[in-house]
Amino acid sequence: MKKFLALILAAVLMLTLAACGDTNDEPANNGDDGNSVNEPAENGDDANADAASEGVMTYEEYAAAAVDTQVTVEAYVQAKQSWWDNKATVYTQDKDGAYFLYEMACSEEDYAKLTPGTKIKVTGYKSEWSGEVEITDATFEIIEGDTWVAEAFDATSLLGTDDLIKHQNEFVSFKGLTVEAVSYKNDEPGDDIYVTVGLNGQSYNFCVEVYLTGTDTDVYKAVGELKAGDVVDIEGFLYWYEGVNTHITSVTAAN
Repeated sequence: MKKFLALILAAVLMLTLAACGDTNDEPANNGDDGNSVNEPAENGDDANADAASEGVMTYEEYAAAAVDTQVTVEAYVQAKQSWWDNKATVYTQDKDGAYFLYEMACSEEDYAKLTPGTKIKVTGYKSEWSGEVEITDATFEIIEGDTWVAEAFDATSLLGTDDLIKHQNEFVSFKGLTVEAVSYKNDEPGDDIYVTVGLNGQSYNFCVEVYLTGTDTDVYKAVGELKAGDVVDIEGFLYWYEGVNTHITSVTAAN
């Protein structure tokens, strides 16, 4: 009887050891499965690497980039200035800042697609000319779906301050400016219109860029009729040429 009980206990012990052996093997098996489980994380890392390799910058990164370095940004078309010889000059903006695309490679067919609000991905070189920061030698692709058009940012209080340039190329507005002088480039209607305006004892040079507005637009006609002493509100793109040189898109009598 004792031998019989001993045999039973030995059998139970062997079964217990076998069961423990299987349990100890499970982590190894889970480790293999765990490698599979970890694959999405590795793929996730690859996905992050792919995103980084695309090099799409935030506006802050773009602003910090040195001149003459290659940049890639995503932004929304706000206005088109010109197209010629398969080159387009375009104002673009995102919710953090703006980008002026100068003579970007663009077919006439694609230029027609660059309507306000269209999102595009642009790769080119950050450049500077007389204070104007722009992207040159650029190519682009249209990103379908998402659209956005900026409202004018009221920059009146920033005139004459170092903070104004931080909004370079954005769609902005200025309130209560006094017209000091109006003249045509080359002294002829049909070309750019130069407008000197004053605020708080300081003078600023604005411009109606004929390539942007054309000569048959309301803004071109309205600015051409301004007289010294008129007080106006102005909207436009905060272009820079040896100082602020807003490209005017609308002008109205100040309230």
